[in-house]
Amino acid sequence: MPVIRLESSADPRVADYVALSDAALRQRTDPVRGLYIAESSKVLRRALAAGHVPRSFFLAEKWLDGLADVLDAHPDVPAFVGSPGVLEEITGFHLHRGALAAMNRPEPRDPAALLAGARRVAILEDIVDHTNLGAIFRSAAGLGFDAVLVTPRSADPLYRRSIRVSMGTVFQVPWARLDAWPEGLGLLRGHGFVVAAMELTEDAVPIDVLAAENPPRLALVLGTEGAGVSPAALAGADRTVLVPMRPGVDSLNVAAASAVAFWELRAR
Repeated sequence: MPVIRLESSADPRVADYVALSDAALRQRTDPVRGLYIAESSKVLRRALAAGHVPRSFFLAEKWLDGLADVLDAHPDVPAFVGSPGVLEEITGFHLHRGALAAMNRPEPRDPAALLAGARRVAILEDIVDHTNLGAIFRSAAGLGFDAVLVTPRSADPLYRRSIRVSMGTVFQVPWARLDAWPEGLGLLRGHGFVVAAMELTEDAVPIDVLAAENPPRLALVLGTEGAGVSPAALAGADRTVLVPMRPGVDSLNVAAASAVAFWELRAR
């Protein structure tokens, strides 16, 4: 395995790992450069198991033995090894979850092709918090939703924090980014989906009411953390649903609400 020991944080060969702590910068540059960063040994193993292709590995000396099988399986992929201080100078944060890997970003999926075989789909409208995004993907994977669509202004599901919070399930759940929103509602209707928006409105019904109807194909819109589902999306939805709450509490965090809704609205 080609282990390359780093002596300086200025080594140009590790450009993929520079300034990982700058989320805004990485969200702009990583998709353009065709890469994403898998953080932690567990996550990078799940990325490899999903068929994603590594560009390089990046780790401290103490993690070499634990990843020997991975490095041996990719003899042409360089493994950059350095002291904790050098690695932190490069990335901008202390590495304590094992190895990182720079991965080639897979080709974007076609939303129409993704919908063809799905019964339950989550639509993430302008969700920008990477922790929420990752948690929603984990719930979708565990609770039976077949696919996720993200709107143009939503955060990147392949940003390293989103991947880490999802525990790598972002590699399991098929997802695609819509080109336009709320125009994308037409695509869902064309594939026979009932579109339900999760929002506190006067005409919203409890999710168990919709669950009892068990629509053959259902798309659930989850809105941004602050403003919720947009007025345009609400106007275009077929139904509005809510999680019934005790008095004095209006709503749950969007990630928590998604888990409740995915369980209740799963296909039966």
